[in-house]
Amino acid sequence: MRFFNFLLIALFLNSPGNWETDFEHAKEIAKQQHKFILLNFSGSDWCGPCIRLNDEYFEIAMFKEFADSSLVLLNADFPRKKKHQLSKEQQKKNDQLAEQFNPHGIFPCTLLLDKEGKLLFTWEGFPDISPAHFISQAKILMNARE
Repeated sequence: MRFFNFLLIALFLNSPGNWETDFEHAKEIAKQQHKFILLNFSGSDWCGPCIRLNDEYFEIAMFKEFADSSLVLLNADFPRKKKHQLSKEQQKKNDQLAEQFNPHGIFPCTLLLDKEGKLLFTWEGFPDISPAHFISQAKILMNARE
């Protein structure tokens, strides 16, 4: 019974819409589940295109279904409002991710990484393609790496 409860909790914590915030943990999950990592740099409380990307792409059923089967979602958020301030530890993790993957501070910036954390593709800014094309593009990139 304990194992079953653990599985339910693990599935709930890694369901679509639940974004990881730790790069190392995301890589562990990606390796265990044979998935890719989608890293999104966002300004959740100030960046209009970031908010649109979340609402119009990441929150739709088509993306959630795709993410559930193929992706570990990783968010590096950079809120500006004091009430949304991150812990010092989380801010440090996000700063390190930005140094490595987004040194020019582009928001939104979405990256497809392999399970080792190696960059495969970058979408800078709000995509100029439909959500369906975004997913199709990601699938093509992923299939080329498998």
